[in-house]
Amino acid sequence: MTDQTEIFPDRSAEAKSVPLADRMRPRTLDEVVGQEHLIGQGRVLRKILESGEVPSLIFWGPPGSGKTTLARIIASSVKANFLEFSAVISGIKEIKEVIKQAEAKRSHQGQRTILFVDEIHRFNKAQQDAFLPYVERGTIVLIGATTENPSFEVISALLSRSKVLILKGLGEEDIKGILERALIDEKGLAESHPAAEEKALEFIAQSSYGDARTALNALELAVSTVKPDGAGRRQIALADAEEAMQRKSLLYDKAGEEHYNLISALHKSLRDSDPDGALYWLARMLASGEDPLYVARRMIRFATEDIGNADPNALLIANQAKEAYHFLGTPEGELALAQAVIYMALAPKSNAVYKAYGAVMREIDRSGSLPVPLVIRNAVTKLMKEVGYGAGYRYAHDEPDAKIDQQHLPDEIKDQKFYFPTERGWEGKKKKDSDTK
Repeated sequence: MTDQTEIFPDRSAEAKSVPLADRMRPRTLDEVVGQEHLIGQGRVLRKILESGEVPSLIFWGPPGSGKTTLARIIASSVKANFLEFSAVISGIKEIKEVIKQAEAKRSHQGQRTILFVDEIHRFNKAQQDAFLPYVERGTIVLIGATTENPSFEVISALLSRSKVLILKGLGEEDIKGILERALIDEKGLAESHPAAEEKALEFIAQSSYGDARTALNALELAVSTVKPDGAGRRQIALADAEEAMQRKSLLYDKAGEEHYNLISALHKSLRDSDPDGALYWLARMLASGEDPLYVARRMIRFATEDIGNADPNALLIANQAKEAYHFLGTPEGELALAQAVIYMALAPKSNAVYKAYGAVMREIDRSGSLPVPLVIRNAVTKLMKEVGYGAGYRYAHDEPDAKIDQQHLPDEIKDQKFYFPTERGWEGKKKKDSDTK
């Protein structure tokens, strides 16, 4: 049986040298906050532990989401030998050494070894290849942790022998709950008799971007630097949290008026083609803790509503910025959002698509389900042909420029116009080309 102290560090309040984040590290699935999609009743990771048969795994998720914690819980639950090292400071030599240890445990004690590799994406192909024979033989159960997309960063041979589990960044309420528990837990900060303002905890939770380790480090620093009052209590105010995070709190309420004020300012700066204003409001929202993917969604909407076909690339750029952020995370991915904001501010503007779609929806509300003109119906049976389906239809590719002037709208609205292109950008060029023909 593996001694749990080999897997989990001493987290007692007396272990002053152990960081708060390690002292508060969960030891069972029931103590874990978040990741319900993996550890909830009937979910994949809980079922794996219940079966006792652990396959090689790749944990993909943002920093502080619990990858190391889950690896240690797995090893503890199945009574496995647990070996851990970081790809940042390890190489082939270290791999061979831990494999020797794993083989010794297996041959002498009949104990399997879980080898946890943090930041496995930092290993090159040759280093990752070195694991393969030992994974195949069952010498080790490999658990790799990565913040990068394993499809690009982990070799296919390892991926095919592993199950990829995706972890999500913790929500602000999750982080806040972890902080509140740390304040009163004997394993945490209870001995210091701390008390924290609600705004201080909310600020730390918001500023940690889903990273529980960052949040706990900041709380520990804030508590250690605040002097006790006359009653021996350490009162943590918002200013103390700001100092610990080395960030200032910005006025922002993601569910209230300021949220809508800032997104309105960003949207209108983009519409008015002001890259400086747009970039400023983007940065204000991100610095205040707004979900970057919310901003990305708004930019995709802007690309269709206010740029449209004046620059069709705007929609591609906005969507690529969203994908880049999803791939890189904070803070690297925020630069892709900034690039997209500047591009869209400088792009020619048109709301012709937005207006055309609105006009079509109003017409449908007014006229209902009008029949499809016979000429563009598909005659798939003899009877359909006899009653006129497709009669007189002309095939566009048989005509010059593959353009056909035939009826496409229902009879009742056959002369209706919905789309009125502007003179700007690509849309204007196409309008000009059409007008000259």
